[in-house]
Amino acid sequence: MLDDFPRGSELNPYVREKIRQMLCEDLGFGDLTTEVLVDPRTVVRARIVSNEEGILAGIPEASLAFKEMGVRILSSKQDGEPLRPGEVVMEVEGPAQGVLKAERVSLNLLMRMSGVATAARMMVEKAKRVAPDVRVAATRKTLPLLTYFDKRAVMVGGGDPHRWRLDDAVLVKKDHLRLVDSVEEAVRRVRRGVSFTRKVEVEVTSAEEALAAARAGADVIMLDNVPPSEVRRAVEELKREGLRERVILEVSGGITPENLEEYARAGADVLSSSYMTFRSLAVDMRLEIVEVKR
Repeated sequence: MLDDFPRGSELNPYVREKIRQMLCEDLGFGDLTTEVLVDPRTVVRARIVSNEEGILAGIPEASLAFKEMGVRILSSKQDGEPLRPGEVVMEVEGPAQGVLKAERVSLNLLMRMSGVATAARMMVEKAKRVAPDVRVAATRKTLPLLTYFDKRAVMVGGGDPHRWRLDDAVLVKKDHLRLVDSVEEAVRRVRRGVSFTRKVEVEVTSAEEALAAARAGADVIMLDNVPPSEVRRAVEELKREGLRERVILEVSGGITPENLEEYARAGADVLSSSYMTFRSLAVDMRLEIVEVKR
């Protein structure tokens, strides 16, 4: 379901409801300053301007925030386009009160999502320079209730969203395995308990465990918090048994821009990182009123 959002986020009721919640949180019972000072009949034209370089993300979401306040979008750049300081990101027109009430939510969405997209683009480009087919994915380390926005921004930057939610796919983690007899038993039980359409992923911490998971029939094997040398060893062990082509090999845990290329060279198919959603910096932007129509 969530995979459809990037292609229709302005129409999706889930996204619209999230934006409404954000506006309600910011407005409370009303904008005291704006409602006292600004005539409700006043109409303005305003623009959002980037103060920094980056990759733009969040245009559909910011547009929704303005539209909820009765503001019309005159023009905008597109998600995925590069930003430069002083560049106009979006131009809007509507009631001055509506523009001011939507300003902070719209800016916060654009700045946060653009920061995530910028980090994702950087990491994807670094990884693909040494391993053209590798995919860079986001983890579920996102701010609660903001997973959609963070994951969509990763996609704008060229990354993979991985799981959006717990019901997307089976991921047997170390803590699950502490409660089950073995990897083999865990894979057997999830195969019986979920639809055949769901991939089964197993988290492991060594080449030996990766081999056991592959033998048990896992579709995806995640090597968690291991050095690149262990990734290479797992690749070789899987190849030796003729299992490498049957599984997707993912690496997670401590993947940063500094070590990304080394892990990409080690032979993994997917590099999962929380850097994009937890450590990226927002791209600073501002809103300017450029015309007042009384």
